[in-house]
Amino acid sequence: MQTIKESVLKSDEETGGLRDESLPFAVTLVQDETDLDKALRIRHSAYGRHVPELADTLDKPEHYDHEPGVVVLLAQSKLDGEPLGTMRIQTNQYGPLALEQSVTLPDWLQGRRLAEATRLGIARGRIGRMVKIAMFKGYYLYCRQNDVDWMVITGRAPLDRQYDALQFQDVFPDRGFIPMRHVGDIPHRVMALEVASVEPGWRAAGHPLYDFFFRTRHDDIRVSTDPLTELESEAEALSLATGQRTLSN
Repeated sequence: MQTIKESVLKSDEETGGLRDESLPFAVTLVQDETDLDKALRIRHSAYGRHVPELADTLDKPEHYDHEPGVVVLLAQSKLDGEPLGTMRIQTNQYGPLALEQSVTLPDWLQGRRLAEATRLGIARGRIGRMVKIAMFKGYYLYCRQNDVDWMVITGRAPLDRQYDALQFQDVFPDRGFIPMRHVGDIPHRVMALEVASVEPGWRAAGHPLYDFFFRTRHDDIRVSTDPLTELESEAEALSLATGQRTLSN
């Protein structure tokens, strides 16, 4: 399997200071039952390793997988089509988020456009870390495309630390870990990240993923059914780093 070090990178001179990177996998929206079956395979496998008490219920589609305002991301190897990762994204455009079965969100999130990421599942091995990073870039780009104000997640220990590293903040700092009905009543922290704050916050912090998100174009991360929207969304995200209003490819 191609590694990230073997990815095709165009020079800064060719791209006006930005890079084009080809990944050994593609991140796309689930389009049909075949795609969903692949997502379920990796979801079930990942939860079987980390949350076995919940995994038994995840080998079949959940009602959320087909709800309005919900998309499922799928990462597949370019070499053989093997599923490598999945994530479900639910916006509150059509109804409450899954986490709202367990908590009432505070006033600063009420009336805002939200998107909750759930059912993250990543393949084992060296490729897994890069798949996870690409999945989160897909989550971020999807939120930008759909005018989402806040990204919202629930994180169990010790995985909650990865969300700390992404600059998510506690929604209920005084409550800590809260049992969540949609993840088997396992205690999770409820955390949120303002979409508009990601670029300036990461730039100010010198975040290690800043270049991957904001100075690199990834044609292999496609989270819209509209190619024009896809191009405009990533161009807008990249322009935040360059200070340009538009980008030409």
